[in-house]
Amino acid sequence: MKKILKYIGHYWYAYLFAIICMVTAIVLDMLYPVITKSIVDDVIIGGKIELLTGLLAMIVIIGAGRSLGGYLKELTFDTVSVKIAAKLRKDLFAHIESLSVDYFDDTNTGELMARVKDDVDAVWNALGYVGMLMIEVIIHVSMVLYCMFTLNWKLAFLPLAAMILMGITAIIMEQKLDKIYEAISEENAKLTAIAEENLAGVRTVKAFAREKFEIQKFLSHNQQYYDLNIQQAKTLVRFYPIFQFTGKLLPVVMVIIGGFQVVHGKMTLGSLVAFSEYCRNIVWPMEMLGWITNDLSSAVASCKKINKIYQQESSIKEQENPVVLEQVKGDVSFEHVSFARGNQKILEDVSFTLPQGKTLGVMGATGAGKTSMINLLTRFFDVEKGSVKLDGVDVRELSLQQLRSNIGAVMQDVFLFSDTISENIRMGQRATMESPAMAHAAKLAQAQGFIEKMPETYETVIGERGVGLSGGQKQRISIARAIAKQNPVLILDDSTSALDMETEYEIQKSLDTLDATKIIIAHRISAVRRADEIIFLEGGTIKERGTHEELLARRGLYYDTYVAQMGIAPGQISC
Repeated sequence: MKKILKYIGHYWYAYLFAIICMVTAIVLDMLYPVITKSIVDDVIIGGKIELLTGLLAMIVIIGAGRSLGGYLKELTFDTVSVKIAAKLRKDLFAHIESLSVDYFDDTNTGELMARVKDDVDAVWNALGYVGMLMIEVIIHVSMVLYCMFTLNWKLAFLPLAAMILMGITAIIMEQKLDKIYEAISEENAKLTAIAEENLAGVRTVKAFAREKFEIQKFLSHNQQYYDLNIQQAKTLVRFYPIFQFTGKLLPVVMVIIGGFQVVHGKMTLGSLVAFSEYCRNIVWPMEMLGWITNDLSSAVASCKKINKIYQQESSIKEQENPVVLEQVKGDVSFEHVSFARGNQKILEDVSFTLPQGKTLGVMGATGAGKTSMINLLTRFFDVEKGSVKLDGVDVRELSLQQLRSNIGAVMQDVFLFSDTISENIRMGQRATMESPAMAHAAKLAQAQGFIEKMPETYETVIGERGVGLSGGQKQRISIARAIAKQNPVLILDDSTSALDMETEYEIQKSLDTLDATKIIIAHRISAVRRADEIIFLEGGTIKERGTHEELLARRGLYYDTYVAQMGIAPGQISC
């Protein structure tokens, strides 16, 4: 809530102007019954016809002023609420982007989508039309009650009691709705997550003929969402008639009681007419209370969900005054690095030095800790013991922006955006990358051939996550993207697994021409055999290290992998 108040505080002057317009319009509304009273008592009963023209002119002027005040009020509230919602959505998205990778490992995409879209929309609604009505109801009711007490203080106690009853009812309803809306918000996130996963993985669903299963899973959550909304509707149905019944009954009761006072000379007929109009003015706030409470409860629940995200902090902290290297050369070193997640040890006492411009090959079985090494170098996670250094400086002391902007990475899970091929290769470098540089990167990645055969070549829009491209084509675009950055450090994490041996060989020759420090993670011997040094991981520790020839001569784990992949008898290998 403090976060929302900061946004409101930023536009305090606009809200103040809107409230002044609102108060002006309400004050003009309060003058209608006064004029009506004068028309009845002075013109109709008193016979002062000469006053009628002036009184009617006042009604026209009040009507025009009331319309202008209402227009400016609504325009200001709508404009400010749109600006706050846009800024809140931008800041929330920026905060989510600033969180470390481990947060996304534990949070599903659908939940975050629901927060950024649906929950911000609920807050937007509360800060706009609904919030405006809530303020208007409070000011309007206060002024109406004041005018009623001025006309007849004894008679005014009845509508005051009715408003107190409505206020208590609204509070009780809000408390009941608050829990329901929290549950609805949670279920909405789950429903969004299931829909997003199924749409993104529709090919997998169809390949395994799981349509019925996935539909059933979606329907079960849809049913829960339906049940919660029915529960919300039942709560509203239980309380809303109280607001409507009281709103309809109050004017009738007031006219009956007021009529007796007029008959007994305790009240003029004009005063009764004015009092009746004030009663009608207090009816609509009573009827609105239920609807306003409903929407405010939704906004409060959404605000709580948004605040939970803001309470999350990145586990990767940048120092207040980080080290900024004048120029990143690309020397990489791991010094007795140990790393664990939870109770699971992933790396244990890993050490190596990779000088500028050299290539390191990393091999090992699945789960040996290969990708974790890259995550530590890019500071997606921090080491438990030891240190990872770039140009002799611990990466924890470097600026995250400088560290990551100087590392080009081809990740194991290739991700392409639903955009043109050129934008996927540029990755935000529109101003710094010209077409020849982009084409050169595609050529080195062996992607130029198939790209130029596409309908719009580099401007061809590819589908979500590169749908429509083969696995090898996606990998080659991803490699081109990393090469195009021209960083001093280049990481390839199992980046040629979907390529044929010939294409892989051509890419390796291209990589040899780059003046960059390269770390190549692979399962295939062919991807790392040209490296200056190869390390073989097992159980998170380095079991073997050396060149391709040295490791074959040792006849250990690397040798066994080579034999298995080449499909030849161990005795046939000459080292």
